[in-house]
Amino acid sequence: MSNPSHAGVQEPRLKAAFTTCRGAFTSAGVFSFFINLLMLTGPLFMLQVYDRVLTSGSIPTLVALLFLVAVLFAFMGGLELIRSRLLVRIARRVDEELSDETLRAVFVHALRHSPNVNSQPVRDLDNVRQFVGGPGPFTLFDAPWTPVYLGVIFLLHWWLGIFAVVGALVLFAVAAFNEIVTREPMARSAQASMASHALVEEGRRNSEVLKAMGMTRQFREKWQRLHNAALDQQIQASDRAGEITSFSKATRLFLQSAMLALGAYLAVQQLITPGTMIAASIIMSRALQPVEQAITHWRSFLQVRKAYDRLSVALESAYEAPPTLQLPPPRGHLQVEQLYLRAPGGEEVILHGVNFELLPGTALGVIGVTGAGKTSLVRALVGLWPPAKGTVRIDDATLDQWSPEALGPHVGYLPQDVELFSGSIAENIARLDAEPDGQAVVTAAQRANVHEMVLRLAEGYDTLVGEGGFALSAGQRQRIGLARALYGDPVFVVLDEPNSNLDAEGESALVNAIHQLKSNGATVVVAAHRPSAIGAVDQLLFLKDGKMAAFGPRDEVLAAVTQSVPGRVADFTPKRDHGGA
Repeated sequence: MSNPSHAGVQEPRLKAAFTTCRGAFTSAGVFSFFINLLMLTGPLFMLQVYDRVLTSGSIPTLVALLFLVAVLFAFMGGLELIRSRLLVRIARRVDEELSDETLRAVFVHALRHSPNVNSQPVRDLDNVRQFVGGPGPFTLFDAPWTPVYLGVIFLLHWWLGIFAVVGALVLFAVAAFNEIVTREPMARSAQASMASHALVEEGRRNSEVLKAMGMTRQFREKWQRLHNAALDQQIQASDRAGEITSFSKATRLFLQSAMLALGAYLAVQQLITPGTMIAASIIMSRALQPVEQAITHWRSFLQVRKAYDRLSVALESAYEAPPTLQLPPPRGHLQVEQLYLRAPGGEEVILHGVNFELLPGTALGVIGVTGAGKTSLVRALVGLWPPAKGTVRIDDATLDQWSPEALGPHVGYLPQDVELFSGSIAENIARLDAEPDGQAVVTAAQRANVHEMVLRLAEGYDTLVGEGGFALSAGQRQRIGLARALYGDPVFVVLDEPNSNLDAEGESALVNAIHQLKSNGATVVVAAHRPSAIGAVDQLLFLKDGKMAAFGPRDEVLAAVTQSVPGRVADFTPKRDHGGA
């Protein structure tokens, strides 16, 4: 779908989030104006003390000046506090504007199998938020005051002004050089670090395989190579930045001392007063402070800029305009019209011209050898993989006309590899609903024949399943996943290898559940290798090399396919003791 930001209708989401905070940023800028103006309090106080108090010996003047300075500094401290709190709340506002979009972008890129994305957008949003709420923006707000301070020094004496400008130009050149020499190493370090984090996540998901087959050492070595590459680039960038930071600090201190020396020379020549000499040195230090801070925190600036760019690209590339019209609840009428399918990011066509229709109350079995395209078809039917050509329709509407929030509650999906979410069994069956319907949870569990099993657990439906459901067996996870698919009386149910980990009791419950769904008017699609799963289906689709080799009533397709390739599909003849239709 087209991205409105690209069509000029809407600005990018990340930029738009900051635009909503424009008024707050303006307020922070106003506070910065007065803060930097009050920064002149110290130099002016020194000027008055040297030129008035010391020459006149007036203690009342000193007390009055000290009281005035105390009031001004207290006011400046209050403004600093307000500005700091304001930026923290701006950061919170940006996070609130983008957190939901960012998490959705993570899921979209996961479905597309986008390389090196993973959960990176969430970390990038954290980096942007922490930068906005930290000291980084202070440098940006204070930097425009450098010319103002330099102008004040010119008012004191033009020689002092010229020297301050030269010093500022030197530090600006150092900052620019810092950007040039650290940009590439930092980019390469970030890329290598992302790759190593992604590998760690893969290893965490496959920790059992690594240990069982003695692959842990090889995995560690592979990760160590990526990790060391990231460290090498980071050390290179840090070394260069450290050298430049040390040079800039030494240069600034020398410039401040040189300014005192020049001021002393002018004072000896009676061209300026001693107070002017001290004030000029302090003002120049303040003028160069934003430049030195920028050099010191340059790595943070580079990291947040990269994070901003990555996050912006991730949000924009994952954007899908929501449907403008809310469709009525679906009835489950499924139409697949000349469907051609590619894997996300792939070029090879997996499915070729699949074409069929299912009315509500009908169950379809999809069979075929491994690699025939069964799981790919399942993913297309539930909208996980968009068609390369052709359409998938529910109630005559293509899937992109439905919002996931509107269609999802009416769809039941059991993937081939079932993973549960951290939480209780009840939460998983209720699809993470914050206020689940207890009766609906029990009903779904009963239909999946998992109710008694759950009750036998120590904490029943409140039993925590652990990360990914590791506390349960594969069969238990699959049956709870089936209950999750049946929760809420869905009208369209898609089951991918639903009996791969089930025992005879579980298979019987599966067949009964399919019968129950049909009697309730739901449309059911079952992709299977084992014969028991198709015992309750009405229609059968036989896929071969991604094409429809046969489609029609179950028994007719089985007979026809068995005659043509008896060694491949004889096992799909349904057993009557599993509930044949």
